[in-house]
Amino acid sequence: MDCERLPEKILITGGSGLVGTALRHRLAGCAVQIVELSHRRRPGAFVWNPESGEPPPAEALEGVRAVVNLAGAPIARRWTASARRHIHDSRVNGTRALADALAALPPDARPSVFVSMTGVAFYGIKRAEERLDETARPAHPGEGFLCDLAREWEAVAHPAARAGIRTVTLRTGVVLARRGGALASMLPAYKTGLGGPCGDGRQRLAWISLDDLVSLIFFALRTPSVSGAINAVAPNPVTQADFARQLGMALNRPASLRMPAFLLRLIFGRMADETILSDLAPYPAKALAAGFHFKHPELPEALESTLRP
Repeated sequence: MDCERLPEKILITGGSGLVGTALRHRLAGCAVQIVELSHRRRPGAFVWNPESGEPPPAEALEGVRAVVNLAGAPIARRWTASARRHIHDSRVNGTRALADALAALPPDARPSVFVSMTGVAFYGIKRAEERLDETARPAHPGEGFLCDLAREWEAVAHPAARAGIRTVTLRTGVVLARRGGALASMLPAYKTGLGGPCGDGRQRLAWISLDDLVSLIFFALRTPSVSGAINAVAPNPVTQADFARQLGMALNRPASLRMPAFLLRLIFGRMADETILSDLAPYPAKALAAGFHFKHPELPEALESTLRP
């Protein structure tokens, strides 16, 4: 059963976001207690601003057996100086404060597992034809804003691991969802026949269905042998051209209107190079070796399931 062997009390940050909402909905069918940390006042949630670097309220951590850290400001926007600071601080400051607070708990009060997000930009922006498993070298310092962010984001979770808490960092790619994220922003153009590849279409896209990402979080929570970095991507990356073609087929619409790289850079600046035009093909070697089963390993079935009403 999906709910078997889950910790009985789980703390979630970023629970109102795309992944957090899906995770909470899945957990609602399980006999677990959910505690939330939220930067907004919401019923049943403890107020916490991850950007501040302040520790979460002590009462929020009482009796918690697992923590899932999903907090982070949206990345898909033009990266002004203030936007970069917001993106960075919401992830790094919050994760550092949370990991430090967990490590500072008495040993018998610490959660058994800490699951925290990061991204495939850990590996860089362009890695030619490499198939990158979790042992691949990281991006060089200064290679890009997201690359540096991903490396720092993972590093600040280390205090939890050093305190003996099983720590899992999920390096995510593009998350396919109908009502949020990159795919949702593409759908209006594709539905009117105005979609198509970005750039030259040859760059590879690491993706995962929202359903599989939530299942992978469940897997990380209840599998004691899983720790460290996990590539949270489907085992079959595609090129931008393949993605456009298959999305067009799923919607029964043409998808040949190419978006030139120079126009993407004009609209989004550096964000375009580090996200839309990046070329990475991470492989989920550790998840597969640990026995995780992808429900949607291939893009056509993932799109069909995601777009189903």
